[in-house]
Amino acid sequence: MPETTPPVLAALFDMDGVLIDNTDFHINAWLQFAQKHNRPLTREQYVDNINGRVSADAMAYVFQRPITPGELIVLTEEKESIYRDLYRSHLQPAPALLPFLRALQSEGFKLAVGTSAPQSNVTFTLDGLPLRPYFDAVVDASMIQHGKPDPEIYLTAANRVGATPLHCVVFEDAFAGVEAGLRAGMKVIAIATTHTRDELADTGASLVVDDFTELTVDAVRALIS
Repeated sequence: MPETTPPVLAALFDMDGVLIDNTDFHINAWLQFAQKHNRPLTREQYVDNINGRVSADAMAYVFQRPITPGELIVLTEEKESIYRDLYRSHLQPAPALLPFLRALQSEGFKLAVGTSAPQSNVTFTLDGLPLRPYFDAVVDASMIQHGKPDPEIYLTAANRVGATPLHCVVFEDAFAGVEAGLRAGMKVIAIATTHTRDELADTGASLVVDDFTELTVDAVRALIS
């Protein structure tokens, strides 16, 4: 019998609310940004309509109209500059993230980031900590045509690390992101940073945890092996 090559196992991570626990800073940045532009926005509206989505969709919601490509560049960087100013002195990895990433790597997992964030925030986070060396691929909003909950971002990330959806686990905090992972045909582990465990319980995620202290490589492998 010829030897069979074992499948590539992959762990695909959202960035905001997963690699870093920064949801409140993003919410406050969006509220400041909306107030500056005289647009009504509440925390609840952010959670339901903005969290986890690409900037084009988020800005269209805030301004209640289509946003031109030129406007989008300027408005996105204005909002993200507010966020980075608010969060810069608080920048740190999520609890137990680094040992968890190292454990996945040591067990042969391929690691990738799939984030709706713009490149400026990806650089701020992955290079500011630094986290980038842990990841075999990074897919951000500029590299896809369709934002979450469309599955494109996670399918792209899986392709870049040579894994099939059947052998991928997605780590997400947002409803749109959980849906994107499931629509990609992947298992999803939900992190209860933006939503409560009860709110995430009905999303279809295989596991719901508060943070990475509650996870082991064996638990992840069991979902996709």
